[in-house]
Amino acid sequence: MTPDAKAEPYPLEYWALRDVMSNVEVSPDGNYLGLLKIPKRDANPVLEVYDASNLDAEPFRIDGGRMEITGFDWVGNQDMVVRFRQKVRDKIDDFNQGVYEYQIALLDVKEEKIEKFREANPAIENLLPNKPNKIIISMNPGMEDRGDRLQRTFRPRAYYELDLESGNKKLLLQGKLSMGQVGFDGEGNPWYARGFDRGSDEYLWYVREPDSDDWEVIHRQHEDSFETFTPQGMDPEKPDILLVVAHNGRDKTALWEFNIKTKKFGEIVYARNDVNVGGTRYHSNFWTNPDTIVGVTYRTDKLHVEYLDPVEGATYAQLDSVIPEAYQVYITSRARDGQTLTIYNFGPKDPGTYYLLKDGALKTIGSKQPLLKSEDLAEVRYVHWKARDGMDLHGYLTMPTKGEAPFPLIVLPHGGPFVSETVVYDEWSQMLANNGYLVLQPQYRGSTNFGLEYYQSAFLNGGQGGYKMQDDKDDGAMYLVEEGLADKDRIAMFGWSYGGYAALVAASRTPQIHQCVIAGAAVSDTLMQVAYYSDRMRGAQEVEQL
Repeated sequence: MTPDAKAEPYPLEYWALRDVMSNVEVSPDGNYLGLLKIPKRDANPVLEVYDASNLDAEPFRIDGGRMEITGFDWVGNQDMVVRFRQKVRDKIDDFNQGVYEYQIALLDVKEEKIEKFREANPAIENLLPNKPNKIIISMNPGMEDRGDRLQRTFRPRAYYELDLESGNKKLLLQGKLSMGQVGFDGEGNPWYARGFDRGSDEYLWYVREPDSDDWEVIHRQHEDSFETFTPQGMDPEKPDILLVVAHNGRDKTALWEFNIKTKKFGEIVYARNDVNVGGTRYHSNFWTNPDTIVGVTYRTDKLHVEYLDPVEGATYAQLDSVIPEAYQVYITSRARDGQTLTIYNFGPKDPGTYYLLKDGALKTIGSKQPLLKSEDLAEVRYVHWKARDGMDLHGYLTMPTKGEAPFPLIVLPHGGPFVSETVVYDEWSQMLANNGYLVLQPQYRGSTNFGLEYYQSAFLNGGQGGYKMQDDKDDGAMYLVEEGLADKDRIAMFGWSYGGYAALVAASRTPQIHQCVIAGAAVSDTLMQVAYYSDRMRGAQEVEQL
């Protein structure tokens, strides 16, 4: 179908609005529903709490005053922990990052009273579903912005159990550089940690038995390694088996069994030949199954879940059948009895909508972007093409909502560059498509998600220090010209950060295929870029210069 050439595009300010609604969750007993809402342009979020049985009734509201509310978590049937922040000064480090102070408070939604805690800059590490009104927090002595990159990443934190009713806290664990990141289970037991050994330049992974104070190193990996080792959780049926996303000699990551006693990999639980396994999905009911892995995730045209738990899989399949424009559906919260749920969907035709399922009835709570209508949003296609050297490449193509092919094309490379994106709903590409542009978001070599060879070929073994990454973008544009979708005389590149750098490089290449480039926050200092490569790409046997 030809897009309606007469359709008027949305005003540009529609695309620049902050998300109107976020953090939508029901209380553990399913009686209350909380959410953050931005009431007007340039305002900070307010916290609204509704009677979940009557969303039409006036909610209880609080704002942050001079502070900004950044989120909340239910910790009891009528109690939630609210998170605040306030900018206290500027911090100029290449750009203005700002220095913030953070605070938490206990809100009793029934009594409508709030009490702030005296702890400075606490981070909420874990909620404790079986310990009402208790949470685990961490605190960081000293300044967050001091020390080298390693020290900032693995800055030792002190971990406490905080009693929200009395305000008392109990020290659980004092971290150290070699054990800088600690994970807790749903009972509040520290069971997993990660750190760094300066003597051997190795990352370390530890586990600890629930009834023990002793940590044991289960895995070491040199910092020069390109491989992944990411613990997901223990196998509930096999007490010695840790489920890990790792390469373990494969080109693409898989979900593996890893025996914490023998410190060896076991069987593959799930793997693919086209893309990496990205991670796992946990049970939708945090209150009854806080540590239960129910599925394995991977990304192609969107995030897909291969369910290991048939009941959870059936639940999501049923939701997919009733949610309007269902594309990427998540259960964001669930009452302890499992009967009341909040659900979130987003996709090319939905910038994000929240729903409440209660007493068998599905109700719309609201949209993150209520000014944008489904029928005016653009289709997104997952496309593939061959690079000039024969490599298979991937990307996302957002189709214009007006005009006829061949369309003016904007190539929109992601930043990083050593990351990847899954374009489900992207406000930049949707805005451009709404104005008649075809938008290609290429996952050029160097992007993650497609295996080690795809990643390393950007800078090793003939990658020419990033030049072939640039070829990949141009080859994607010319593929669309050959397909009759793009006009060869109307091609532009637009990007931020590395994407801005790529746009600058695009302007200098021959043969020249672009009529326009826009470089946002471009990394344009080549010496800094080379330093970045040498710092982040350590271990490469052959890193070619830019």
